[in-house]
Amino acid sequence: MEVAPIKSTRIYEEIVRQVKQMIAEGRLKSGDRLPPERDLAEKFVVSRSSVREALRALESLGLVEIRAGEGTFVREVSVESLIEPLALMMVAQREAIAELFEARRLLEPGIAALAASRATLEEVAEMERILEEQAKEIAEGRTGLVQDAAFHGAIGAAAHNRAITRLAHAIMDLLTQSREESLNTPGRPQRSHQDHRRILEAIRARDEHAAQQAMLDHLDSVESLVLGRDAGRRVKKKLS
Repeated sequence: MEVAPIKSTRIYEEIVRQVKQMIAEGRLKSGDRLPPERDLAEKFVVSRSSVREALRALESLGLVEIRAGEGTFVREVSVESLIEPLALMMVAQREAIAELFEARRLLEPGIAALAASRATLEEVAEMERILEEQAKEIAEGRTGLVQDAAFHGAIGAAAHNRAITRLAHAIMDLLTQSREESLNTPGRPQRSHQDHRRILEAIRARDEHAAQQAMLDHLDSVESLVLGRDAGRRVKKKLS
């Protein structure tokens, strides 16, 4: 067994993690006998009591079987026992993304409304330039992700409220991966560009309500794609 010395303050959990990883990667197979407690303690550079606690935890997870007088053996592992931690992580990530989208809904429509009332002619021209560049990128088969981020950034700059736009930019940065994935969906870049056009026209017309609604509709379509069709509706109910 090749293991790494334990540095965590919750020592037994780190032992459990490493053993689970070795099982998942096939370095430990069903029927394999683990080294004795003393050897494991030396390999992990921990106390035997920590090893004992970890083995009990692994046994409760159904990953190993402790046989009196014989030792500890790897059990035949079900797929479910290995993917459960991953599934929990994915659920947690999905919930975090949902909360970030909720934050976007609270901030960005208001930012778009501010931009409609405060944008200079130069700032509107810059938004137009960005969207023209985005259209070219999409026409050449690319996602236009860079221009997507630039357009939202330009709206933030046109709102002339640095405190609010900094918050929005931080949220956008955290959602970069999910935005990139959504723009790789067939037809999504074109839809995103159309949404952006609608937002820009409202800003150009100095129509605060229309800009706010256009941004909200845009976020709704993106969120529905990333989190599922009903996600946007759930958040709308919270905001209403």
